[in-house]
Amino acid sequence: MRRTATAVLAAAALTLVAACGGGDSEETNAEGDTKIKVGVIPIVDTAPIWLGKEKGFFEEEGLDLEITTTTGGAAAVPGVVSGDFDFAFGNVMSLMVAADQGLPVEFVTNGTSASGQTDADFGAVIVPTDSPIKSAKDLTGKTVSVNNLKNIGDTTVRAAIEKDGGNPDDVDFIEVPFPDAPAALSKKQVDAIWVLEPFMSQAIADGGRVVSYNYVEMSPQLDIAGYFTTKQYIAENKDVVERFTRAMNKSLDYAGENDQEVRDIVGTYTKIDEATRAKMVLPVFRSEFDRASMETLGAAAVTYDTLKSEPDLDALLP
Repeated sequence: MRRTATAVLAAAALTLVAACGGGDSEETNAEGDTKIKVGVIPIVDTAPIWLGKEKGFFEEEGLDLEITTTTGGAAAVPGVVSGDFDFAFGNVMSLMVAADQGLPVEFVTNGTSASGQTDADFGAVIVPTDSPIKSAKDLTGKTVSVNNLKNIGDTTVRAAIEKDGGNPDDVDFIEVPFPDAPAALSKKQVDAIWVLEPFMSQAIADGGRVVSYNYVEMSPQLDIAGYFTTKQYIAENKDVVERFTRAMNKSLDYAGENDQEVRDIVGTYTKIDEATRAKMVLPVFRSEFDRASMETLGAAAVTYDTLKSEPDLDALLP
């Protein structure tokens, strides 16, 4: 079963009946800028929105941006549905699952994508240096940690295992939060961990070894996450959505062209030290979605029972 994430999304579906993503009234500040609240996870992936706020890209669009940190999609989806957030950052699979359960959510722009490099990405499956596991297929029969079950992590890891000739059904996935995963690996509590930066660099520094860049192995251009809201909010606040999208796209494009500024801004909203930030593999930041990679992910999610049916990308993408 889909455990906690599914339970939260089901609760969000009930909430939707009473309050679907706010109304069409705009709150403004003293300067007349429209106030918007955006929920994001304080990780490397969300650097563009913090950078865009610092650079004034949202102010240029007449938006008074308030960034509120969340623990992940399990909090972001119901937060948007209830109207606590106007927009939020969420991974692609979380939105597919939400739509699969009847929540009318929709992306307004991209957020982060895989590197496209077969030898470097910002997320990976890692094993101890002395592990007999040499590639993805060797994960068959092993225990692998992911941050959430039935989500983008285990779905893409299963695909990597099958592609490499292993059995994706004979893997024991368990939930371990990213910050705790490197320690779980070093203590031999699991055979392998799937983590994103900066925890990937930490695990490697602690003696870990990469056996799969699962995002890239699924699709080199795989879109990982984006910014979304409800369809009702889009219908009732078209001008705000257009302004937010323009500012967010400018932020994404700027982040994609300024790696050092991304590393610097991450230090302002996380506790990642400068030495670690300097070594991190950054995701690709681009405003356009890669539909083909989304189709590949959706099909895999059905194969591995993450989704009941393939997602309607026309309804999910802008």
